[in-house]
Amino acid sequence: MRKWIVAGNWKMHNTVGESIALAQAVKEGSKDIKNGEVVITPPFTSLYSVGTAIKGSQVSLAAQNMHYEDKGAFTGEIAPGMLTDVGCTYVLLGHSERRKYFYETDENINLKVKKALAVGLKPILCVGETEDERVKGVTQLVVGKQIKQALSGVEKIDNVVIAYEPVWAIGTGKVATSAQAEEVHSFIRGILKELYGDVSQNIRILYGGSVTKDNIGELIGMGNIDGALVGGASLKPDAFLGIIQQISGKR
Repeated sequence: MRKWIVAGNWKMHNTVGESIALAQAVKEGSKDIKNGEVVITPPFTSLYSVGTAIKGSQVSLAAQNMHYEDKGAFTGEIAPGMLTDVGCTYVLLGHSERRKYFYETDENINLKVKKALAVGLKPILCVGETEDERVKGVTQLVVGKQIKQALSGVEKIDNVVIAYEPVWAIGTGKVATSAQAEEVHSFIRGILKELYGDVSQNIRILYGGSVTKDNIGELIGMGNIDGALVGGASLKPDAFLGIIQQISGKR
């Protein structure tokens, strides 16, 4: 069985001090997990301090984004080596907010995925459709295109995690039903099998979008849902740890 994973995306929240306090609470609350993995993604300013606070624990460190060049005149960007230097093992790529507000394209995300893998970072690749696209019935067309273009030229995906986040569910309180989520997750699994064969069965696919400890139980019971990418609830230790406990208890 695939090892479950819960990743908390802190987005643009928390000072260094607040980040350390939250990380320590997650570290303490998840110290006994044995069958899964917990990942947290602080803002860039807190990565080093949080990395130090969780070192040697069950919790892995991730960044929320990165550039695809090793270094250069890219004001305001973060290089892959800077992330590994502070202890990151994962990096979140292609989040819908990056696509919407910062105009990231599938081609740009593809460069980042390949660079992350080249330097030893595990990409958590985000894909998902807008509400308008779902209403029009083009969810599979949109998600399939995002995956195929983001993974173009990627020969091995052993260290890639896919996160399906319907854009209409992010921060809205709306959550895909377990049937809706499983339908897309199963479709994604099929795309991965088409691209990579049987190894696709080992790739973890997460659900994201207004995830809480009250709704994750039914979602994680689906055959192709291997965990969660959590936004707002990851900023509250009790809420985040509640999600982890729900998943741990069912997988």
